[in-house]
Amino acid sequence: MAGEGLSEEGLARLDDVMAGHVERGRLPGLITLVARGGVAHVQVHGTRTFGDDEPMARDAIFRIASLTKPVAAVAALTLVEDGTLDLGSPVDDLLPELADRRVLTSIGADLDDTAAADRPITLEDLLTFRLGFGCIMAPPNTYPIQVAEADSS
Repeated sequence: MAGEGLSEEGLARLDDVMAGHVERGRLPGLITLVARGGVAHVQVHGTRTFGDDEPMARDAIFRIASLTKPVAAVAALTLVEDGTLDLGSPVDDLLPELADRRVLTSIGADLDDTAAADRPITLEDLLTFRLGFGCIMAPPNTYPIQVAEADSS
């Protein structure tokens, strides 16, 4: 596996570390999957819940909760690495709801006082959380946009 970027020693270390988490009671069980170049290494440790004697199944389903963003980022960067996506390219075709957006002409502008955005949103913007949605550091109801946001909640 070394030629594929996965070393037997590294995988053994990974397995030891993951088994240690289960043995120390940090979590009841886990599954690791490392894949590269068509070779996959899967290891199952522990049980589904604490105090359960049933071993964790290799095909167990997990909630990934707040890991959605990092998992999506890894997937996107894998596509960048493959040349399928480009960090600097607009996402308009992929996310049409973000295409041709309009922005306020100023912070104090009425909601219908808009102009076309200077440039489209890129994949890099999405991955670095600079989509153009901001936080207004002013007392509530100072600007029309704040009033509209409060009315929509």
